[in-house]
Amino acid sequence: MATLCRPAIAVPEHVITLEQTLDLARGLHADHPQLGLALRLIENTGVRTRHLVQPIDETLRHPGFTGRNAVYEREAKRRVPEVVERALANAELSAREIDLIIYVSCTGFMMPSLTAWLINTMGFRSDTRQVPIAQLGCAAGGAAVNRAHDFCRAYPGANVLIVACEFCSLCYQPTDLGVGSLLSNGLFGDAVAAAVMRGRGGTGVHIERNGSHLVPHTEDWISYGVRDTGFHFQLDKRVPGTMEMLAPALRTLATEHSWDISGLGFYIVHAGGPRILDDLCHYLDLEPAAFRFSRATLTERGNIASAVVFDALARLFEEGGVADGTHGLIAGFGPGITAEISLGSWAAVPIEATIPRRPRAIDVADLALVQATTPLLRPAGTTITE
Repeated sequence: MATLCRPAIAVPEHVITLEQTLDLARGLHADHPQLGLALRLIENTGVRTRHLVQPIDETLRHPGFTGRNAVYEREAKRRVPEVVERALANAELSAREIDLIIYVSCTGFMMPSLTAWLINTMGFRSDTRQVPIAQLGCAAGGAAVNRAHDFCRAYPGANVLIVACEFCSLCYQPTDLGVGSLLSNGLFGDAVAAAVMRGRGGTGVHIERNGSHLVPHTEDWISYGVRDTGFHFQLDKRVPGTMEMLAPALRTLATEHSWDISGLGFYIVHAGGPRILDDLCHYLDLEPAAFRFSRATLTERGNIASAVVFDALARLFEEGGVADGTHGLIAGFGPGITAEISLGSWAAVPIEATIPRRPRAIDVADLALVQATTPLLRPAGTTITE
């Protein structure tokens, strides 16, 4: 009975508005032959504010990959612990009750993963398992939910901490001048998120089924060029139209679970851009309000990569949730092109409080012990044999 509890979110204190973004683009790229197109695309993202891990003047300077990665490690260690503590409190668990930490990030690199540092500094047990996910980009938030669900199914009663740390601004490359790169510079933001999946108890989304879908031969549509200067984000112009290929996968998984994808009570999806959400409305026959949480994340924080699904889910909690038992969807989209999909029901009260725990099977040794210590349960003249 794995339940995804209320996420905790934190965004950096440095804010850049749409107007500031457009002014910077005009100033930095005044002679760009496609500046007008880039400005229109940035305006059409719907992003009004973004949060950055550094002031804008430092963000625009490129000290090299070594310096950028040092900022990533320093800021991750500075900002992640407080978010983890709030996520644990939301789930009413302590660090020592966590059995697995899944850490997702595509905007910096550490080895060992930040999971090792968290275990050593925040009171997690030394036998806590670690699963870092570094190469699924924006889909990694959905993938983390799915892998947590898999773990809780394999180890009933286990608890999983998910951490998403995305400092997208550290991937800014001043020499990348393609329209896709200029668009990305006005789209992505920074954030840290954490959430706990409880194997028993807890309130939130009771995950019932998960699935993945890869669109064949689209590996180069969203990718990184890894160079001396770090990660160079590469975005194909065909990406905004991917929902035509991914929406059927969402519908198929729901149908296999005997649910109607167009009749669910809540939808928490990755907001890569406004067209992604508009196309989902079209292909899934939904009203725009169905994705209001994802749209709010995009408007106020931009595309915060793997953290989007947790930020959108946190907004559902802030609104008060939905009626107990309401069916819903969580989905992340990213490189591959990949969709990571979860189906779940809203649990307004802990599941174990409403469904009696199933007794475990009694083996021969258990039965022998019971009958040996309780004579009234053992008929006269009988013995226990295997």
